Amino acid sequence: MPHSLYLGSGVVQARLREFDVKSGHLPVLSSNSSSSSLNSVKYRPSLPAIRNCLGYSIVELGIALFTFALFVNSAILITAGASLSNNSSAQDADLFGIHDLLSSTIAPVAGTIFALALLLSGTSAGIVATIAGQMVSEGALNWKLAPWLRRLLTRSISITPSIIIAAAVGRDGLSAALNGTQIALSVILPFVSAPLIYFTCRNKYMTVSTDDGGSVKMRNHWITTVFAVLIWLIIVVMNVSLLVLVGLGKA
Repeated sequence: MPHSLYLGSGVVQARLREFDVKSGHLPVLSSNSSSSSLNSVKYRPSLPAIRNCLGYSIVELGIALFTFALFVNSAILITAGASLSNNSSAQDADLFGIHDLLSSTIAPVAGTIFALALLLSGTSAGIVATIAGQMVSEGALNWKLAPWLRRLLTRSISITPSIIIAAAVGRDGLSAALNGTQIALSVILPFVSAPLIYFTCRNKYMTVSTDDGGSVKMRNHWITTVFAVLIWLIIVVMNVSLLVLVGLGKA
């Protein structure tokens, strides 16, 4: 989900401002001051706020990736591999076919759990897409709309195609649309992550001013940069391979 990069950048901004307000680096908005006067000065987070939120984000992301995500994805792969590896029908099965195979191979409750997991996953993805779309519309597009209307528009854009496809084409159309969206997200990922790697590796963008007039360089270490570039290249190669296989009709 490439848009999660924008979501992460947007979510942390509120944490930075909240830390600075609590620490006294920013004035608290009183009843006598207007929000326009406070927002007229461009907010720049302090170094303590950046370090605090960076540590918080690293811990939060590490827990999410190496506990919930790791075990859930491992459980899916292990269960599918153990129960469907010798089943020839699983080779070309779509989501509906996998549900039927799990229900008949393991137990009916396995298919129900699989369907529930997909529902929760789709709900989570929809929330992420909606909030990310709202942040992009607020920042990049500078939409002057009420928050509820922005959420309604971005949410409608994300779910309306699925409703139309389900009504017009049905089961086969939903499966094809799902495969198409996954390919699109995979192809977009290198274009979204490349600027992120570039900006975080340059002191020009990663220098933080301190209260005493000095500055702190916070760009990535060269080891982090090397790993990031290598992972980015692997993703690019895999995407090129994917597009070639799709073009040849083998994926």
